[in-house]
Amino acid sequence: MLDRKLDGQTNWSRLKWWILALSFLAGTLNYVDRQVIAILKPVLQAEFGWSDQDYGHLGTIFQFSAALTYLGIGYVIDRVGLWRGYAAGVSIWSAACMAHAAASQLVQFMVARVVLAAAEAVQTPASMKAIAEWFPQNQRALAVGIVNTSSNIGAIIAPLLVPFIAIQAGWRAAFLVTGALGFVWLIAWWTVPAQMQGQPVATETPGDRPRLKALLGLRPTWAIVSAKALTDMVWWFLLFWAPDFLHRQFQLDLKSAGPPLAAIYGLAALGAFTGGLLPTFLLRQGVSANRARKVSMLIYALLITPLPLVLQVSNPWYAVLFIGMALFAHQGFSTNIFAIAVEAFDARSVATVISFGALAGNTSGMLMLEFTGWVLTQHHTYLPMFVISASVYLVALGLIHLLLPQLRPHTTAATP
Repeated sequence: MLDRKLDGQTNWSRLKWWILALSFLAGTLNYVDRQVIAILKPVLQAEFGWSDQDYGHLGTIFQFSAALTYLGIGYVIDRVGLWRGYAAGVSIWSAACMAHAAASQLVQFMVARVVLAAAEAVQTPASMKAIAEWFPQNQRALAVGIVNTSSNIGAIIAPLLVPFIAIQAGWRAAFLVTGALGFVWLIAWWTVPAQMQGQPVATETPGDRPRLKALLGLRPTWAIVSAKALTDMVWWFLLFWAPDFLHRQFQLDLKSAGPPLAAIYGLAALGAFTGGLLPTFLLRQGVSANRARKVSMLIYALLITPLPLVLQVSNPWYAVLFIGMALFAHQGFSTNIFAIAVEAFDARSVATVISFGALAGNTSGMLMLEFTGWVLTQHHTYLPMFVISASVYLVALGLIHLLLPQLRPHTTAATP
């Protein structure tokens, strides 16, 4: 562990929390920007005459672009460094969000979504790399839980902020204002002193690069990839289609849907936070690390199983409870997947491994969004998607246990 000081006053220990706060804020903005179009779906659909299949295509092209980017974005970040990679990603995705305001045709929205998705792919591997570089092993699970909460905070803010802007100044202003916030973040990011940038906490050689073939030969890599492939499609489905479900099922308009959506993602944020606390609590009770992690994931996997019952309720706030609990469970489960990654791999390779998992999750998410659009167009029901969502977490946990019967740090073995 290094004990660096800057100008004789600012030490590394305090600076790491500032870096974590900026990673959290970037994650919040990331989800605000991507969620704008989902909240505005009824307005845009009415203005441009989109079908459910058209809207599904927008989600699919977003996921496809992100998936392609994840093929190499983690490796690029591991090579060019956290600071330049993060700054470039936030700059581009903020500009792409603002570009939606100039669109008037479906293909123009698609182009803006492609660029937005490609740039936003930076967030997950960059934030996990920041944690791996700046936090010691015993603090990484907590840091992951904090950062993983940011997506939900963004999803809470968006349905409260976007309708207000759209009602006051029009839907185009909603894209402009939310996109511009990213450039404010850039100012804060570059306040970190240059001599403190890109320096890991441990004695790793800065020029070392992960070897892809070696990473692909490791069981922890495939545990993360398989779990993300199975579970992330649920997150993307609910993030992209929940506003439409509430509008379709309960006739909630742009204004009235805001509080229920905020409540749903508030529960998701709580789930991400507990994802770090629950295994820590079990460890303090004398439970082994392996059992603590897997028991926690089992609890979250079971919590999502009642989701299909949301189709039986007549009160929108009961629907909020079912969907919110599903996202609570997803985020708790996801936090533990990320914790496995940052514990199993060192700072030189963690962004690459995270990008593998994100690639798998975005690919499955793309298929799920396209499938949803087709099902709604042909059969007008959400039932198949809710049944799939309720069951895949138990399958994911089974695969993790099969690939990693004993969870433990593998820093040396996992370093190419």
